[in-house]
Amino acid sequence: MNTSTYRRTTAAGLAAVALTAIGCSNGANVDVSAQPQVALIVTSQAPAPSPEVKLIGERDVEVTLTGPIAAKYSSATDSQKATLGKPLTGDHNAGTRDNGVVFQQFQGGAIVAKNDDAGTPAYIISGPIRDAWNIQRDADGVPSATGSNGSAGPLGVVTSDETTVGGQLVTTFEHGKIAYNTTTGQVEVTVNGKVVPSGLPS
Repeated sequence: MNTSTYRRTTAAGLAAVALTAIGCSNGANVDVSAQPQVALIVTSQAPAPSPEVKLIGERDVEVTLTGPIAAKYSSATDSQKATLGKPLTGDHNAGTRDNGVVFQQFQGGAIVAKNDDAGTPAYIISGPIRDAWNIQRDADGVPSATGSNGSAGPLGVVTSDETTVGGQLVTTFEHGKIAYNTTTGQVEVTVNGKVVPSGLPS
């Protein structure tokens, strides 16, 4: 046996003894002839990039939608996009409210999400339903000059797009719903299970 063969044999033998000793030390038998098992454990993932949508707003100003707002606009139907129209610019027309709600106002409606976290659903609100949601209301939902409106009001954040229920368009909110009768033009506002005045001109 030459020297290099002797060294390899000795090293293999020492490794086998070491593995056997480890196995014996905790009461388990170790099969030194078995191939080692290797597993890849992923401890973290890079977050998916936030979607962005660039639109031309009022006065030909470019507006960039991001996060849930961009995701909702991207998935909107052509009809919904036509209803929304161009995005509005300025601090009062887009941003994050004190309660974390994110929004983007458009000429004909708004897109609103509870927060800017990835995967948070956003919804489109427009027409008389949006108008009724924007009426200032007291804690019980009754129109009041000193009340709050929109997501800060008693209805809270939008939780659905408009859906057709019978002859009405209905949008739900955290604490109620608003129904618009497309035939009569009447708007019914429900806050915490109680119908309250719409606050809109009759």
